[in-house]
Amino acid sequence: MTGSLGSYGGAGSSPPPSGSPSKGPASWPLWARSVIIMLSLTALLYVIEFIDVVSDRDLDSAGIEPRELDGLSGIAASPFLHADWEHLMANTIPGIVLGFLVLMTRHFLIATAIIWVVSGLGVWLFAPPYTVTVGASGIIFGWLTYVLVRGLFNRNFLQVVIGVAVFLIYGGILWGVVPAGTGVSWQGHLFGAAGGVLAAWYLSKKDRKQAQTPPPSPYGTTNFGNPGSTRL
Repeated sequence: MTGSLGSYGGAGSSPPPSGSPSKGPASWPLWARSVIIMLSLTALLYVIEFIDVVSDRDLDSAGIEPRELDGLSGIAASPFLHADWEHLMANTIPGIVLGFLVLMTRHFLIATAIIWVVSGLGVWLFAPPYTVTVGASGIIFGWLTYVLVRGLFNRNFLQVVIGVAVFLIYGGILWGVVPAGTGVSWQGHLFGAAGGVLAAWYLSKKDRKQAQTPPPSPYGTTNFGNPGSTRL
């Protein structure tokens, strides 16, 4: 059995133009890729919650158990788990919006990793004993504070304006860092928010360093080591 590789490679054929643009997802604009990523992550959370419901809440036991060595594994699992559908739906819209904004900064993986670890460790260290904490709200709080303060660290006016706009829309949820009644992990919210500030501070140094580095010349450089030497 033989397959077809198209016309390229046959007798008398010519290779395709080397500069032809790719039609794959990597060629899509950043905003489109960010939307698809957040919708895909959200769909995954709903699938996991469905499995959790079908399994009679067996998955929730994999959350964070404070000050238990076995509970450390819950730091990785807890953002994917939710107490019930209401809990998940409450996190859905803020998660999509704020996650999209963080994706647009091109620092999504590093920022989220910092927030994830700081929030999870804060819960593990300070949550009440004999509890299991689940939910993505710690990461959502971190995304919020990351977007809020990023412009201040970067000294970027547009980023500050975006932060102010986000604060006007979602700033009210920051009350969630205040100790409240049972059933709400204010520890996850508080340390998630702290992780967002830490991520913004850390990544701002990389942003400023990158901004100060001149782009490479498309013609290359030649330096013969003498003052006034020609760079070509």
